[in-house]
Amino acid sequence: MPAESSSIARPSLIVADQWKDYQLLDAGHGMKHERWGPYTLVRPDPQIIWPRSGGATKWEKWDGFYHRADTGGGKWEYRRELPDHWKISYGALTFKIHPTSFKHTGLFPEQAVNWDWFSAKIRAAKAAGRDVNVLNLFGYTGAATCAAAKAGASVTHIDAAEGMVKWCKENAALSGLTDAPIRYLTDDCLKFVRREIKRGKKYDAIIMDPPTYGRGSTGEMWKLEDHLWELLGECKQVLTDRPLFFLINAYTARLSPTVVANLLSALMHDAGGTITAGEVGLPIQRDGKTLPCGIYGRWEA
Repeated sequence: MPAESSSIARPSLIVADQWKDYQLLDAGHGMKHERWGPYTLVRPDPQIIWPRSGGATKWEKWDGFYHRADTGGGKWEYRRELPDHWKISYGALTFKIHPTSFKHTGLFPEQAVNWDWFSAKIRAAKAAGRDVNVLNLFGYTGAATCAAAKAGASVTHIDAAEGMVKWCKENAALSGLTDAPIRYLTDDCLKFVRREIKRGKKYDAIIMDPPTYGRGSTGEMWKLEDHLWELLGECKQVLTDRPLFFLINAYTARLSPTVVANLLSALMHDAGGTITAGEVGLPIQRDGKTLPCGIYGRWEA
């Protein structure tokens, strides 16, 4: 008898409001003012098109300010000497923070809501006596990899950038996961999955955070709209007969949560389960607004 089709819940917003070492202090006029542990940074964000509360246009207190250049890119201005990198923690996880030339810090704090979600699913499966093998594609600096490993999963971490894979190893060490069953691989995600199909390798869960545009480890061009469904189809073939979850994150404004839900519905139509989709966001401390920071789609058994 065929499995029932997956049910789809209405898109919703989930907010990462359990942080202690991170705060989104304020946002307005295209900029966000954040506390990363002992340091405060001001960075641009294209979604922030509303004015600051109270009408002020500049923040007076900050340690680092990223100035966007009219010709693209930008640079940091520092009011005091900051270390090259420092640490912040989320529960039992510890991450290296390093302001990069592209305005990023190496961590997306809004993703904590997804770490909590899949960590609970992994722990429940482990408590029921099941081993869990997770594939993390486009794994970046490995926050999700560390969260899954800390919950008890074996994790294969894939990213095309060697520097990001190295950063993941550092985060794992900081989180006490040096000896955890994590495979660190610098590779093109699609090519890797195709090789895993040939090898007969199977995974209980998949996490992916595909970019809008990108290049593989040997220069292959990636475009989300053209290649995501192809990748998803290959990923379906490396899932076990009893998959636990499938998580897609995206930061492009070109996709809506409903599109991601529809993709997962088409992909997992014969597996039953439940699909939820929506936005992830951060609470703005000054005025109680929420900054939307991307979209997610989750399939779970």
